[in-house]
Amino acid sequence: MTTAQIPVKSRTAKPWTPSQIVLTLLGGVVSLVWTAPLAWALFTSLKSETEAVEVPPHWLPKAWTVQAWKAIFDTGNITDWFVNSLVVSVCVTAVVLVVSALAGYGFARTEFRGKGALLALVMTGLMVSPAVLGVPLFTTVQQMGMVDTYWGMILPQCAPAAMVYILYKFFQGIPRELEEAAFIDGAGRWRVFFTIVLPLSRPSLAAVGIFTFIASWNNFLWPYMVTNNPDLMTMPNGIATVMNSYGIQWAQLMAGGLMAGLPLIVVFVFFQRQIVAGVAHTGLAGQ
Repeated sequence: MTTAQIPVKSRTAKPWTPSQIVLTLLGGVVSLVWTAPLAWALFTSLKSETEAVEVPPHWLPKAWTVQAWKAIFDTGNITDWFVNSLVVSVCVTAVVLVVSALAGYGFARTEFRGKGALLALVMTGLMVSPAVLGVPLFTTVQQMGMVDTYWGMILPQCAPAAMVYILYKFFQGIPRELEEAAFIDGAGRWRVFFTIVLPLSRPSLAAVGIFTFIASWNNFLWPYMVTNNPDLMTMPNGIATVMNSYGIQWAQLMAGGLMAGLPLIVVFVFFQRQIVAGVAHTGLAGQ
């Protein structure tokens, strides 16, 4: 008994269309534009300070050296700056996730007197620049005795109206039938929130957490205002001190900037799928 052999069709690569070629070339150009500053910072950090300020400038170092990297670790307290930024950013992210999730769910699913006015008050925060709130926030923190402390840097960053609004809009899109079925089975509001709503909200929570971490890590103004202690400086504030009587040390500044940006690059590389999914779920794609 013989078995018929099924012919296997070989897959041939389809030729690229003109639109695909144009889009690929355009993507390559945009990628070069975005990576050029990083490449310039890296090459500058591998130059001597004298070569870094030469005019006209040149991309590649004439004499490769890691002098700037050694100097940033020897003269600057970069380890403490890194730890301070990490502590502040992680704490801010954790608090923002808790506060934004609870507030967003409360506005989306509960009815209470004054809900509209309170929601409007929260949304007003979207129209106020953080720089405008610097003086009243500093006065409040000073009266509470939290100047030159971690809590003084963390707490004022923990009430972003934008994150509350993002989760509020996402919770509104969750079908109420899922929660009503759980209520019929005897589940309470808290159990529904933790076992149904939060698992469905992981993409949006991931996006909010990543955006908050990046914003807190890059925050320069508020830590600069609330602390004068060199041991409590964050990375942006510490790098700004890379100066001496001869002016800015550009090679050291570029080395410190790369050190400061490294965690953000790692976050994007490992969580880019969550970032894309979170942007798609939160409706930020067009902003």
